[in-house]
Amino acid sequence: MEETVLEEPICEEAVLAEEIPEVKPAAMVNKNGVKAEAATASGGGDVASGGVASGGGGAASGFSGTKIFTWFMVLALLGVWSSVAVVWLDLVDYDNVIARAKEFPLNFSEVLQGKLSAYDADGDGDFDVEDAKVLLGVKERPVSLVQKEAKEESAVEEQTEPIVEEVIQTTEGTEEEGQLPPNPSQEQQAPEGESPDAVGTTAKAEDATEESFEGKLAVEAGSFEAEAAVQVEEKEPVAVEEKTTQEDSEGNAEDQPEDMLQYKAKKKKPKLLNAFEKTIKAEIDAAEKLRKKGKVEEAVRAFDTLVQQYPQSPRCRYGKALAEDDLAEKMRSNDMLQKALSTYKEASELPNAMPDLIKATLKKRAERQQFLGRMRGALATLEKLVQIFSEDVALKNDLGVAHLLIGDNKSAKRVYEEVLAIAPSNGFAKVHYGFILKSENKIAESIPFLRDGLESGDPGTDDGRFYFHLGDALQRMGDDSAYKWYERGHQRGHFASVWQRSLYNVDGLKAQPWWTPKDTGYMDLIKTLERNWRTIRDEALSVMDKTTGLFVPEEENLREKGEWGQFTLWQQGKKAGESCHSVPKTCGLLERYTEATGCKRGQIKFSVMQPGTHVWPHTGPTNCRLRMHLGLVIPKTGCKIRCTNDTRAWEEGKVLIFDDSFEHEVWQDADSYRLIFIVDVWHPELTQYQRQTLSPI
Repeated sequence: MEETVLEEPICEEAVLAEEIPEVKPAAMVNKNGVKAEAATASGGGDVASGGVASGGGGAASGFSGTKIFTWFMVLALLGVWSSVAVVWLDLVDYDNVIARAKEFPLNFSEVLQGKLSAYDADGDGDFDVEDAKVLLGVKERPVSLVQKEAKEESAVEEQTEPIVEEVIQTTEGTEEEGQLPPNPSQEQQAPEGESPDAVGTTAKAEDATEESFEGKLAVEAGSFEAEAAVQVEEKEPVAVEEKTTQEDSEGNAEDQPEDMLQYKAKKKKPKLLNAFEKTIKAEIDAAEKLRKKGKVEEAVRAFDTLVQQYPQSPRCRYGKALAEDDLAEKMRSNDMLQKALSTYKEASELPNAMPDLIKATLKKRAERQQFLGRMRGALATLEKLVQIFSEDVALKNDLGVAHLLIGDNKSAKRVYEEVLAIAPSNGFAKVHYGFILKSENKIAESIPFLRDGLESGDPGTDDGRFYFHLGDALQRMGDDSAYKWYERGHQRGHFASVWQRSLYNVDGLKAQPWWTPKDTGYMDLIKTLERNWRTIRDEALSVMDKTTGLFVPEEENLREKGEWGQFTLWQQGKKAGESCHSVPKTCGLLERYTEATGCKRGQIKFSVMQPGTHVWPHTGPTNCRLRMHLGLVIPKTGCKIRCTNDTRAWEEGKVLIFDDSFEHEVWQDADSYRLIFIVDVWHPELTQYQRQTLSPI
């Protein structure tokens, strides 16, 4: 009769007092030939009752379900035999392996079946301790395996369209209404009530400007592209450089994460390596890794060695150019950047350069040329790109922007007409074409292009300028839907509010349309103006005769009708030529007020407006200034100014103060001219450092 063995019940107190299981080794040899010891667990104090019996193999009474699952996962991942050796002999940090394994999208059923060949790191066909060492970085992947994978990748990889980067962005130079908006430091002055429409300001808020490495103004990211001007809270102006997507996407030679390859629809992995370069991919990756880690001096030396060793390798030379570019940024050296430009050119001209590499190299070169302010050089580079990749619509769009950057609207218009002929729904081309039409004063024609382009949501269209110009065009056509677009622009973060639509802003400044003298803190200046208004008026009248030629017509397309002239004394914080020679007393009164004469984002000028003049609703380009109007000759009725929904009138000898970044409008319906003196001052909340470092407008 078979003997029945009754287990003794375990009381709750015994369980609570249970000691940590005793581990007993048992010698065995794993599949790699390493002698190890298997651990058997003992439950309480008795080995026979809690261990592995000679004929039973029962589980220990103290083993919890969690422990069983943990050991089960150990055995499943590393294999029964190797797991015993790894755990007992502490060959690797198993917790780290598990952490790494969690990063993989494992299918649990495949784990159970041992289907881990996809995670084979050393090429022996399975997942074992050696693979764990590679995962942990203790051991390098075999070079033969890397080269084998490169060849296999080359064999199965489809021929794909070359990657198209985000549009190159930067700007420079002076411009008028209708030209591509430049960085504030190069914008020409605008008349009374100057606006983004007048000076073509860039999108979003305050642009981050940067002097080129050795003092020459060099501006990045200031055009119509992806981020345009960078919105900055200007506690301390920072030079921001827009790195092109291509550089970020290339990774180590050709290996990129999948999400980076799909940041734009239909983008595919660029092929930068030719057949020979795939055999030296490990060497290229090593140099590239140095550059990505910021060790730019070492990266330059590493790529220079590769170029000397493989002088016909376009990828090695491209890597050298990128490293030199990074070093130029670190050193803030124009000379080093010029060297990088030359190396980019060399890389693009080598035989056997892959098309994607040629495109990436020339686009990067054009971007850096624009950074240095060499707009025509950048234009030539882009023209070469379009010639090589004639079917690439995005490159044509870039070329159109390059024409706008140098004020060649006619050529830009032709380029966008070509794009729209082959890609009629291209939103980027539409908004730029609409902008050009509006600059030609073809207001009604510009509206559908601007509207459709914005509604497309295409990259490069979500730009404050386009919301501004569409709303402005609709206002001029008497269409109240303008405010719907202003509201949308505000919601998209381009405008501070529906009313305050300036684009070059410093965050956090007090914002109100009308100010009192006490609000500004500039009481001394205001008292000086009001006490001496007759002196200022008399000097203005002495030069107001048309024969002097000092008063010039407003040319920024802000008038619906009428005549409006101005005589400028200071602009962008500097005296305007010899103007003060004609009105010495007026200039003498202002000399000591640096809040006005040093305001790089404003002007000091006389403004005369003839009867029958109407100035369209508009906004100034920046929230960094306040505008003072001193009444000199004011008709008793018919002259008024609206700022937001509050309309006021001038008085002779009195100063009106408003923030012209808010929408304002002017009517002159009197029987005689109106003459005022305009004095722009820094916003009182700007720090001294900000006043010194903000770029001029």
